[in-house]
Amino acid sequence: MKIKVINGPNLNMLGIREPEIYGKTTYSDLVELIKSKAEELCVECDFFQSNHEGDIVTQIQNCYNTFDGIIINPGAYTHTSVAILDALKSVGIPTVEVHISDVDSREEFRKFSFVSLYAEKVIKGKGFDGYLEALEYLTNK
Repeated sequence: MKIKVINGPNLNMLGIREPEIYGKTTYSDLVELIKSKAEELCVECDFFQSNHEGDIVTQIQNCYNTFDGIIINPGAYTHTSVAILDALKSVGIPTVEVHISDVDSREEFRKFSFVSLYAEKVIKGKGFDGYLEALEYLTNK
C-alpha cells in the first residue's frame, strides 16, 4: 500500500509557529514519526509540503493511479480551497483530512472545511497522533 501525506501552508513552521497551539516538535519530527508507523504497518509513505495551493493540487493529481490513499492537512486552504477539493474528487482516492489542533474550538472561520466534503474521515485536535490514526484507518480499509 502507498500513502501520500500532503501538508499545506505553514506546516513547515511546526516547532516555531504558535507553539502553544501546535507544540514544539518540528515538521521533520512529524515525518519521522509517520515513517516509523508506516514501517510498522508495512506501508510506503511519500511526503509533500507546500505553501502554494497550485503545487498541492498538482501533487494530488499526481497521486492518480499511483497511491492507494491520501492523508492531507491542507492548513489554511482547508477553509478556502475549492481547487483542492476538486482535485481530491478528480482522483477518487480514499482521503483522510487531519488537523493538529482542534479547529472547531478556534476562530469561527476555521469551522468549515471544503476538504471534509470529500474526505472519508476527519481527525482534529489529536496532535501528531492524528496522522498515525489516519495511517491506520487507510491501512485497515
